[in-house]
Amino acid sequence: MYELIIIGGGPAGIAAGVYAARKKIKILLIADSFGGQSLVSADIQNWIGTTSVSGFDFAKMLEEHLRAQEDMEIIDSDSVISAEKINEGFRLKAKSGKEFQTKYLLLCSGSRRRKLNVPGEKEFDGKGVAYCSICDAPLFKNKDVAVIGGGNAGLEAVIDLFPYAAKIYLLEYSENLKGDPVTQEKVKANSKVEIIPMAETVEILGSDFAAGLKYKDRRTTEIKELKLGGVFVEIGAIPNSDFVKGLVEMNGFGEIIADPKTQQTSMPGIWAAGDVSDVLYKQNNISAGDAIKAVLNIDEYLHKK
Repeated sequence: MYELIIIGGGPAGIAAGVYAARKKIKILLIADSFGGQSLVSADIQNWIGTTSVSGFDFAKMLEEHLRAQEDMEIIDSDSVISAEKINEGFRLKAKSGKEFQTKYLLLCSGSRRRKLNVPGEKEFDGKGVAYCSICDAPLFKNKDVAVIGGGNAGLEAVIDLFPYAAKIYLLEYSENLKGDPVTQEKVKANSKVEIIPMAETVEILGSDFAAGLKYKDRRTTEIKELKLGGVFVEIGAIPNSDFVKGLVEMNGFGEIIADPKTQQTSMPGIWAAGDVSDVLYKQNNISAGDAIKAVLNIDEYLHKK
């Protein structure tokens, strides 16, 4: 039985793995891949200590740091599909069919961006189609861009683009924006922004790089086209928390509720950090910090035992 199993290969999981190894905790880290959502970013400019790094190189950097640690086990290209409470801890079952037992469990499984699932989205992912305005807004300087989604995430993406984009189209599926009124006022007051309600995106266009999109006017059913230099998809994220449903308390979005001081969940022996948790800001640096906080708390528990 392991003392700790960490699930996830993004910044939270890697930070947890590095710190747990340094604390000489008997650990296993399970990840389907390394890098988290940032893997698809063309250029990450806000990872502290690194001026600029591609998502691919960022993932390599994280993995190399993890594998440099001694006395830890790593399983990659696999994922946990279920977890259950047992007498001395928890039993996990992986997609590969393998089973593991651990005293403590740290969930750093992140989230996945909700996708449009329209032609061109997958082809231009990282080539003009972006899912993180804080990460990628500077790459679209002096370009016309579209933000899809009129909730808080979409409105905040528009604001992130204010200093960079030449023009910003905000496409909302319904008649009215859904974000906070205060944020709506900021967006509507900027002359760069054109709001297009009742717009259903049907295709992203381009050759080597995204160059526009087609959308259906839901009032008239007419198909219209925008010429663009980039598309930001901000229609929400889905936490990777399905495998612990019923085991820990979650909010209405499926995010695991964690104590912000310790990252402990409602189930004793389980901690959560990063985007799978109900943390307010979904950022790489914050995910790493919260995961480190969790490991330090776990180490205290082990010493008490």
